[in-house]
Amino acid sequence: MNTPNTSQQHHAESILILPQQLKQQLPLSPQLASQVAEHRQIIQNILEGKDHRLMVVTGPCSIHDEASALDYAEKLKQLQSQLSDQILLVMRAYIEKPRTTVGWKGFLYDPNLDGSSNMQLGLEKSRDLYLKIIEMGLPIASEILSPMATAYFDDLLAWGAIGARTSESQIHREISSHMPYSIGFKNGTDGSIQIALDAIQSASHPHQFLGMSQSGLPCILHSQGNPKAHLILRGSNSGPNYQLSEIEKIRAKHQIDLPALVIDCSHGNSSKNPMLQPEVLEQIVAERLQTNVRGVMLESHLVDGNQKISEQMTYGQSVTDGCLGWTKTEQLLLNMTDSLRLEGLKRSA
Repeated sequence: MNTPNTSQQHHAESILILPQQLKQQLPLSPQLASQVAEHRQIIQNILEGKDHRLMVVTGPCSIHDEASALDYAEKLKQLQSQLSDQILLVMRAYIEKPRTTVGWKGFLYDPNLDGSSNMQLGLEKSRDLYLKIIEMGLPIASEILSPMATAYFDDLLAWGAIGARTSESQIHREISSHMPYSIGFKNGTDGSIQIALDAIQSASHPHQFLGMSQSGLPCILHSQGNPKAHLILRGSNSGPNYQLSEIEKIRAKHQIDLPALVIDCSHGNSSKNPMLQPEVLEQIVAERLQTNVRGVMLESHLVDGNQKISEQMTYGQSVTDGCLGWTKTEQLLLNMTDSLRLEGLKRSA
């Protein structure tokens, strides 16, 4: 009696384009590669305190359509010229979305927002969008969620983040050690800083680990260690951790010189209310002389708030976490630039 091969019956596979093929199809020009390298170095200089400016990673919680993302990028580009003496703007361009249970996983996985999961199209559209943003002269940032996806975009990103749920993951620490751009690790959702500190130590060292080559084959990846792994404070389920008093508690508890600090103005630090992000950022800037915070993260889009995926959607409004609208974002960043200029005058007095 023939026994059916149940393993074949229960597993469907769809072959995807290889990383090297996608890069050939949508190449990064030598000129833009130099721009990306320069942005990576500037960010590293900011994190090391060699550049006094504040890095501001701002953009939608997650990208869900190219048009609104490019509109946002254009506004960011126009704003950068007014802030460049105090702030480096980096566009948050997240194409993967971690989910607590289930839901839309991001532009990379389901670019049509209809559950069709056309990841081939998602890879192509995501890389094309990234190239267009880079062509505008902006550095881009994203979260590393799928280690395999990094092979398609590792030449484009200027900064990366590892989320609170994945900072403890060994494979995320290893893949971060292989990336050529600085990566920040968020504290755990329970507020644990040790998880992120351990991750930073791990990612800063070389590793040999199982991965995927540019030609799509399984291989051993030999990493050099991340150029400037650092700490992102994102608050916790029990409250915020962006204030000077909280940072001093962290320093006292861990009895070490903390890695470079970036603060996420959203999530636990704003009690998941995007409209509180300005208050958070104002306090961060006011206390920066004492805290030495090097960067901040904002969830911001063209329109305030968020919406569910539907047939009739508001243009430029997030489909995941709520965001601060552009008008408020622009005014906030202009105000913070004035505050930073005053802070600079105090420092030099």
